[in-house]
Amino acid sequence: MALTDTSEHTVPADNGEVSLLIARQVEPGYEEAFEDWARGILETAASFPDHLGYGLFRPAAEGAPWFLVHRFRDQGALERWQASAERAAFFANCEGHHHTEIARRELHGMETWFAKPGTTRPAPPRWKMAISSGLAIFPISLLGNALLGPFLVDLPFVVRTAAFTVVFSTLMTYVAMPAVSKLLRPWLTRG
Repeated sequence: MALTDTSEHTVPADNGEVSLLIARQVEPGYEEAFEDWARGILETAASFPDHLGYGLFRPAAEGAPWFLVHRFRDQGALERWQASAERAAFFANCEGHHHTEIARRELHGMETWFAKPGTTRPAPPRWKMAISSGLAIFPISLLGNALLGPFLVDLPFVVRTAAFTVVFSTLMTYVAMPAVSKLLRPWLTRG
């Protein structure tokens, strides 16, 4: 998918933020009308209190769905938007755009690391997420300090911390958490 809006660049922290991910199937030939409609609803939502940002993702392949993403400070902010007259007006006036919602998912904080693509299964309990995160952080911290520490020791504290943060967060997101969540999936999904 190609990113068409980059208003937000961060992943929500586990602080109550909610991301709403919506997949919509658009009939061929109606992409421009849909994009105008989608931009309108996203920009209207952005004017609501506690809306933190949005994104619109075009399909990577012909016939694939479009994705709309909203970020809200908390569940209450999401619910206020969902119940708003402004949102209802967009859905009352979407004739001729030929699009259908095919999936909707709310993501809360760290559960984005534990969500299996294509499923709507709820995230594991937070205590399991904390244990899994700790198992991912520990080896990265050991290796990072052992391998990078000697090269960064002479840098100012803030620069050294920034370097560790970039390396650690990248490895957590792209290496450690996918590996740990895959390895522990049976335990994480058990009731």
